[in-house]
Amino acid sequence: MADTVERIIITGLSGTGKSTVARLLARRLGWDWVDTDAMVEATTGASVADVFASQGEPAFRELEAAALTEALGPTRRVVATGGGAVLRNDNRRSMAEAGFVACLQASTARVEARTAPRDRRAVRPLLSRPGDVARLKAERAALYDRADWTVHTDRLSVEAVAQEVVRAWRQTSGKAQAIATPFEGAPELAATVEASSGSCPLLVGWGLIRRLGELLRQAQINGPVYVIADSNVSGKYMRTVQRSLQELDIEPHTFTFPAGEPSKSLEMATRLYGWLVQRKAQRGHTLVALGGGVTGDLTGFVAATYNRGMGFVQVPTSMAAMMDASIGGKTAVNLPEAKNLVGAFYQPRLVVADVSALETLPHRETMEGWAEAIKHGLILDAGLFKTFEEEADLLLALEPELTTSVIRRSMAIKARVVSEDERETTGYRTLLNYGHTIGHGLEAATEYGKFMHGEGVAVGMMGAARIGVEMGITPRDVLKRQEAVLRRFDLPVSCPGVDLERVEAAMALDKKAEGTSMRWVLLEDVGRAVVRRDVPQDLVRQVLRELAG
Repeated sequence: MADTVERIIITGLSGTGKSTVARLLARRLGWDWVDTDAMVEATTGASVADVFASQGEPAFRELEAAALTEALGPTRRVVATGGGAVLRNDNRRSMAEAGFVACLQASTARVEARTAPRDRRAVRPLLSRPGDVARLKAERAALYDRADWTVHTDRLSVEAVAQEVVRAWRQTSGKAQAIATPFEGAPELAATVEASSGSCPLLVGWGLIRRLGELLRQAQINGPVYVIADSNVSGKYMRTVQRSLQELDIEPHTFTFPAGEPSKSLEMATRLYGWLVQRKAQRGHTLVALGGGVTGDLTGFVAATYNRGMGFVQVPTSMAAMMDASIGGKTAVNLPEAKNLVGAFYQPRLVVADVSALETLPHRETMEGWAEAIKHGLILDAGLFKTFEEEADLLLALEPELTTSVIRRSMAIKARVVSEDERETTGYRTLLNYGHTIGHGLEAATEYGKFMHGEGVAVGMMGAARIGVEMGITPRDVLKRQEAVLRRFDLPVSCPGVDLERVEAAMALDKKAEGTSMRWVLLEDVGRAVVRRDVPQDLVRQVLRELAG
């Protein structure tokens, strides 16, 4: 395979879904896509069947080769090829040199069903007679086997096929090699976020705060560093962090701010800017966010904007921050009107999650953190959700091995989503907003004083599930299973007494709104979520009344 891998080429017989998968891949990666058969049709003004009939197969293969050469020119592109493009040596060579080649395979019966002509223009010239599919599969098997990766599609949804192609591309291509980190193979490495600005290793384990200096050195962060924490976390860990840094000759500076959501503001960011000016902080220095989501968001926002960008490391000490807020590069501060309205996408260089820190958290903070992991299971990992159903007692007791395993798994899920849709351009990352549409509205409407973030998300998930049931999207059993798990983890499933007008007003300001419509993440099943923009506002109001009743 070539060093240039920002192209994915899809091969396989007609009827295996090449064009549909190419379109979805391009949307998820933020690339463009082309179909070489469509290019030939655009050039000739005739269907592929008509070109075969009027000019013959040799002429079509010349047109196909020219289209393929043109298609492989730009980078950041997905190319769906015709089924016979692999027949020519020069085509195979140019595809192999241009990027990552994935072959889609399907059973003979499935291909026959998919290629049955609906009208004359839809006839596949080489698949028009009984037995043609089996014959072509046998004739071309060795050529298709030369692909970098093969996906058998019969039992997979289009989304699952696209996900497997992206996973294989990242794993086997030069991009995967380029993002290798100093922690490759380390037992603490849970996943790596692959971002446009570089890679961000996610480290998970017990006692990592005591090793922070060592881990920063390993990540080639040499200091000075500016450690920022709220008043609760600072008293618990700041001395430990300072000693760890000083032992490795990393110069530490520390800043403590009042704990609580009100500190996530432009006013506090301005105070931090002034503090950094006093210490002559430079672009090459690093800010370390030590604490929960408020600390991470505030510190990340300052890191993104001071000196046009400084180094940034996340050391989350809360459950919610470990599994959600510290991963993905979303940084922001609040305005009085709504949460997170001023911010930037800015990836940290490293995330260090010390699971032992959870032992010092109040019960309520631990439970609100579990809400994010439960959400990850509901939207993308049915097995993870089943763990919450079957192992609740051990997780509630923070049994070290299982807790660490679940946190690693949850962090890896978010890392995968962020890597594939860093800036929410393809829609895939929107799935992470399950429960957030109502949840953020509840937080803002109650001035961030009644609901912790995970609690608002829990109520929001119940609202989204009810909407899904009413629209015929979510099975009622899924709603019941979700409610049972949320209750088991002491999370709220309703919001009695809230001002619904204020909730609706806050929801209208949420970043998930597009014009007059709202993007809603709904469940088709446990582990399978979809984004919808057709939820009636009357249904939203009905569900809000039910939650508040």
